[in-house]
Amino acid sequence: MNKRIKKILQQNEVYILIIIFALSLLIQFRSGQFYTPNNIVDILSAMVVPGMFAVGAFLVLLSGGIDVSFPALASLSAYAITKSLLDAEYSGNILVPILLAIVIGIILGSINGFFVGYLKLPALIVTLGTSSVFKGFMQGTLKSKQLAVIPSGMKKFGTSALATAENAKSGLTSVLPVAFLVLILVLIITFFVLRYTMFGRGIYAIGGNESAAYNAGFKVKRTKFLLYVFAGVIASVAGVIRVCMMQQAHPTNMLGMEMNIIAGVVLGGTSMVGGKGTLTGCMLGTLLIVLVENSLILIGVPVVWKKVFVGLLIVIGTAMSAYQVKRADKQRVKLTVDKEVA
Repeated sequence: MNKRIKKILQQNEVYILIIIFALSLLIQFRSGQFYTPNNIVDILSAMVVPGMFAVGAFLVLLSGGIDVSFPALASLSAYAITKSLLDAEYSGNILVPILLAIVIGIILGSINGFFVGYLKLPALIVTLGTSSVFKGFMQGTLKSKQLAVIPSGMKKFGTSALATAENAKSGLTSVLPVAFLVLILVLIITFFVLRYTMFGRGIYAIGGNESAAYNAGFKVKRTKFLLYVFAGVIASVAGVIRVCMMQQAHPTNMLGMEMNIIAGVVLGGTSMVGGKGTLTGCMLGTLLIVLVENSLILIGVPVVWKKVFVGLLIVIGTAMSAYQVKRADKQRVKLTVDKEVA
């Protein structure tokens, strides 16, 4: 029993959950509004797009890489799809925009995957470069500008309600969009891939030790390539979902989200050098970032301080990741010494 408790207490998820609970109690104590039905629904709604972005970032970090291009990829994909469908006077349902998002996500994700997987270039440099390319193509070639009108099918999907919650005290009503189901579907697919496929095991193996993974028979280049394709598809679909929920296409409102998303994933216990992390921790860390971004005003903290708190979380998350790496190295050295002595 003591070993089990000790093992539980070594997991980042436990501490993140405690922090989230403590923060929620503080907000409830100061405002009395946190545990109201409409606020819970608002938080779940706010998790949809960041949650999808976080899944893609989590998978890449798990492999020992990093992707900072996903907001630009999502922006380019969402804007191109919305603009082309408006020009074609498309009036169908959400299926075509989603299929287009998958196709564009595959194409753009393949660019990252080819350079990182097959040419073995540094992931950070590659994705910084492709981020600039995606933004430049969107702003230069497509001459992007805000689209106040979106296709009717996308608009209908964005306003469709999965659930409605009302605050009995204030009378405020909040809607949980059907788009929340897309996040759930992405989580289910990712869980299945990581738990039951060789591709998922390969991601963990490559992040733990790429040379050992290769020697064990994993196709490292192909796995990395497919990983960035998968992350590209998730980001592209998330971009379309964002447009649907906001009821407009703004070419720049997703840009700059990468640091907050990566910070949330790292806070959830995913190692920045790869090989360690859980989907549960990824979602909890992202939830903490979303709470800080959306709930500080409820405890009387001015919005201008939001970036300060998020910045602190980024520093803490990076420090935690560095500490985990250092601790793992110490344990590895200790095991090596023990074997030599034996």
